[in-house]
Amino acid sequence: MGSPRSVLGCRPEPQPPLNTLIRALRNCGHVRPVRGLRYHASASRGASTINGNSTEKLMSITAEQVTEALKAVKDPNTAREIAPGRSLKVLDVSGPDVTLEIEVGYPAKSQIEPLKRLVESSLREALPEIGRLDLAIRSHVVAHAVQHGVKLLPGVKNIIAVASGKGGVGKSTTAVNLALALAAEGARVGVLDADIYGPSQPQMLGIGDQRPESLDGKTMEPLVAHGVQVMSIGFLIDIETPMVWRGPMATQALKQMLTETNWKEVDYLVVDMPPGTGDIQLTLSQSVPVTGAVIVTTPQDIALLDARKGLKMFEKVGIPIIGVVENMSIHVCSNCGHAEHVFGQGGGRRICDDYGIPFLGDLPLDLAIRERADSGAPTVVSDPDGKVAEAYREIARRMAVTVALKARDMTSRFPNIVVQNT
Repeated sequence: MGSPRSVLGCRPEPQPPLNTLIRALRNCGHVRPVRGLRYHASASRGASTINGNSTEKLMSITAEQVTEALKAVKDPNTAREIAPGRSLKVLDVSGPDVTLEIEVGYPAKSQIEPLKRLVESSLREALPEIGRLDLAIRSHVVAHAVQHGVKLLPGVKNIIAVASGKGGVGKSTTAVNLALALAAEGARVGVLDADIYGPSQPQMLGIGDQRPESLDGKTMEPLVAHGVQVMSIGFLIDIETPMVWRGPMATQALKQMLTETNWKEVDYLVVDMPPGTGDIQLTLSQSVPVTGAVIVTTPQDIALLDARKGLKMFEKVGIPIIGVVENMSIHVCSNCGHAEHVFGQGGGRRICDDYGIPFLGDLPLDLAIRERADSGAPTVVSDPDGKVAEAYREIARRMAVTVALKARDMTSRFPNIVVQNT
């Protein structure tokens, strides 16, 4: 057959090759990455190649452009920019290809993929010429500042005291579920049952019949339940034995459990405090490096009065309040679905507004929460996909983020100075 001709009998105009077309578009400023074409950086000639054909340098970008584009991206949990020297740890640009390593200061197993999608979509929207984007996000929890003059415990980065002004508000149940929620997000977590007179963590974690071991005759190895390290006076006594101890004996027992347990590099040690504002609380504030305290209360007016006392106590001894958790905020009938605020409404938020502290979240009055804790498998591990477990995880995340935004502990970077009389 002859050469193709138009309907008028003339030869069609020859079509320019693809590279020529792209070059013309580039000169007009209209070029966009073409779907299906692979772009490679060419360091030797400072050019790009499209499907193996060399063109003028088009798709190369700079680290400054990437850094500027990242300013528009904020971590949804901290509301902070992803900036060099803070969360942006590695930035490497080679032609159109970008390698990023981002570090967050809180456990974020469930948050990494959403954050990756946010960063990638934002970068590609701001810089459509980006080629390959290698993005890694990791979590790294560090030790944060504690009371002045108190040294960190070996093997423990952060201590979080979970306290309440009065008993019966669900403090221990909240403490264990928050600890398990942190562990589920990838943190190394320990639980210390500081309620010497009424230890409940052994039963809640299903290990009440176990006893800790001592490998050197001086220290104790923590027990492990659901991936969390645990120590309690309940492991050392019979379950029906009452602790008829005066205050000094109880505080000494707490100190020993804290300092003579071989905690295995935990990011967070969650301390289940006894209710009230007595000797145990005073000892903890004076000699234990506490990163911050979480106050658990119900919305009931009587509980709120005692919660305020607890807040003021921690304020006086220089321990920052991480936030308030409102427990038993609402009850939903399992038969008819009717929702009712049995103990009142909004008390936790009001106390936060009064003191200018974060409200971490609220939890329902739910029969299943109690049943699961009694059985040794708290809600976060027994029903991880349920709404209540999600509420615990959200509260734990806010708690960890609040800690992450605190100043870092720098005492380990300075030598001890000893002054001697000569």
